[in-house]
Amino acid sequence: MRFRAGVAIDLGTVNTLICVAGRGLVLEEPSAIALNRETGGVATVGQGADALAGKDPQDVEILHPLRDGVIADLDAASAMLQAFLQLAGLRRLRLLRPSALVCVPGGATWVERRSLAAAVHVIRPRCIVRLVDEPVAAAAGAGFDLAAGAGAFIVDVGGGTTEAAVVAGGHVVRAQSLRTGGNTMDEAIVRAVKAEYGLLLGRNAARGLKMALGLADSATGWVEAVGVDAARRTPRAVQVSGRLVAAALEPTVAAIVESVQEMLSDIPPNLAEEVVRGKIRLAGGGALLPGLSSRIEAATGIPALVVDDPLRCVVRGAAEILEHGDWLAGTQAV
Repeated sequence: MRFRAGVAIDLGTVNTLICVAGRGLVLEEPSAIALNRETGGVATVGQGADALAGKDPQDVEILHPLRDGVIADLDAASAMLQAFLQLAGLRRLRLLRPSALVCVPGGATWVERRSLAAAVHVIRPRCIVRLVDEPVAAAAGAGFDLAAGAGAFIVDVGGGTTEAAVVAGGHVVRAQSLRTGGNTMDEAIVRAVKAEYGLLLGRNAARGLKMALGLADSATGWVEAVGVDAARRTPRAVQVSGRLVAAALEPTVAAIVESVQEMLSDIPPNLAEEVVRGKIRLAGGGALLPGLSSRIEAATGIPALVVDDPLRCVVRGAAEILEHGDWLAGTQAV
């Protein structure tokens, strides 16, 4: 039996994406909310709130209610999601019992899974909520025919988590969920620049260095970054070296590569050929890190490639599952 018409939600640490059956992607916004300090009401959400992060506005408090891919502040997450659903026009859906398929990190605990479902139930109490592991959704979004039991190796590098998994059909065969991802990389760059240059960087500046320099040609190249001098507390620009950025990224990248290698050492023989033929597929915003796919390919000896539109791969797969969910036993009702 297929799911009822409804929504697919990728409630991520950095971004929230929502797809509606029959309409496609209707919302893509930063997972941020600004609350009025006096009234406690919602001032703005998404891009408007995220643009104020780290700028210390006096009249509003900026919250990012998800941490490591799961809800850290249920009240703020529910308010944010309610605002997103309104922005997406979902309040106008005339459905008695709509379905919501919510993507969840594979390593999330039962309590964390329940909190994700609770955030949706706060908005639509009669909504039928099901959860799907992010690697399964990513495999569907990458174009694997899961209905036929196809095997796939997915590495989904998000802002708060990295999901490395071998999937067969709608089932996870082997998986490792790391509570590290793009945000960890950004924080490492911030620390490295402060230690090397005495400069305090903002999150966006660190992210820009990460995407400009990455791991490729780390011994050469420089990119200008602007921050605040740690001693004088005045703005200053410096030329940040690729070598420094690569060294800052190394612990996180090494952990991701090690996770992939560990799973390959325990892969079922009947899946080995499908994985090699299908290649290791990288999804999530972290998949765009320059040099990451080459690093994984060199370590494993298996071709690794970035999927089309990696930022939307998970929600795209969740929407596919929502529409053709009769074959997917891997979803969980909550």
